[in-house]
Amino acid sequence: MGLTGELCTIIHATRYESLGAACVARVKQAIQDGIAVALAGCGQQPVAIGVAHAQSLGGAPQASVWGWGGFKASVVQAANINAMATHVLDFEPMWSPPTHSVSPTVPVAFALAELHGATGKDIITAVAKGLEIQGRLQYAGDQFAPEDLTFHPPGVAGVFGSAVVAADLLKLDVMSMRRALGIAASRAGSLLANVGSMTKCTHCGNAAASGLDAALLAQRGFTANPDVLEAHKGVIATFFPNSFDAARLLDYGKPWRVVDPGLAIKLFPSQYGTHYAITAGLDIHAQAGGAERIRQVRIVSPVMKYIDRPQPATGLDGKFSLQYGAAAAMLDGKVGIASFTDERRHRADMVGLLAKITLTQDPSIVGDFHHMHVAIEADLIDGSRISAICRGPKGSWGVPLDPAAHRDKLLDCMSRALPPAQVDELLGLFERIEALDAGGVKKLIALLASATQQKE
Repeated sequence: MGLTGELCTIIHATRYESLGAACVARVKQAIQDGIAVALAGCGQQPVAIGVAHAQSLGGAPQASVWGWGGFKASVVQAANINAMATHVLDFEPMWSPPTHSVSPTVPVAFALAELHGATGKDIITAVAKGLEIQGRLQYAGDQFAPEDLTFHPPGVAGVFGSAVVAADLLKLDVMSMRRALGIAASRAGSLLANVGSMTKCTHCGNAAASGLDAALLAQRGFTANPDVLEAHKGVIATFFPNSFDAARLLDYGKPWRVVDPGLAIKLFPSQYGTHYAITAGLDIHAQAGGAERIRQVRIVSPVMKYIDRPQPATGLDGKFSLQYGAAAAMLDGKVGIASFTDERRHRADMVGLLAKITLTQDPSIVGDFHHMHVAIEADLIDGSRISAICRGPKGSWGVPLDPAAHRDKLLDCMSRALPPAQVDELLGLFERIEALDAGGVKKLIALLASATQQKE
């Protein structure tokens, strides 16, 4: 048996009981965080366009589109739009090596649970498997430094994560799972050139939809190369030509990568590299005693060309700007969803401070999230100088996150689409999701279906 067959045999044999308490806890946290940010993101313009597009296409009303007052679409289209909503704010957890593993998996699990029924344990198990294959693919391919990436990871790894989630919930056998991965492999790909545009969130939406569709086709007997990972001109040769450690892939679940190194919970809705600049900027804000006292700002970072955007065109573009993230932090002393609107981007104080910022990208600074740092130095109008450095934002690997801070994030995100009583009910269901039978899961999904989006 080849690599694809060995991997699928391991995945197929994995049961809820083999996950372990730490894995279950972290998967629950990932699910909860992902759905919270989806409820906050479901009213954003890209998602609204996606909903209008789906409505114009029609299709069987199989699964709920979260935050749209009961609108249902086909199971594939619902997974697509809900994955877009999960990623659109750039607020879902970050993984190591970097990818976005929640948006291609959680919406798929809940769409299938709504269509066919599933218990909480079924959902946790499927999502755990889908998260793990994405982390293992990136780890085996040694994809740690964002600047070295040739494709946007969720557009590739995410398709396999989605296919594994769907294969598990559809109860495909090993050969059918291999064929599902083979079909999914031909749907993989996404360009980093689209970072900063609406299209970025479709990388995750397409991954969710394509992997799910692949599994549904495999269930019907559709064929593909069952050895697609190791095949000539297959996945490894195409997407990981420079380095791929198959042993890392076959160590699937040993340990679970959601546990070690774990996920990084985002406290700011922007690209993860900007969190270092934001954290340092918040320190500068506290020291300066008012951004109006700042005369000049110098930022030093690793080489990350894709987030060197001195004059982002829009609030969305600002999510991928070291300069803008730092400026928002220095001006407001906090950074949240409202920091990345077009109105905030073009306000006079932001325009003025961006003009005072210079960025130096230093090639001597390591460029992966585990070892990088961002430093800010500011000259004040009184002639004094202040500085700050971030080597890891709160919630990142090795930097503890206060559970209360995460709960505040969940409450803020969920309350944008649900009233307080329903937020409390939803959080309660999530906290005991492993104990929910199929009826309890349906109740949880009904809350998501009843949510009403807050338009951008």
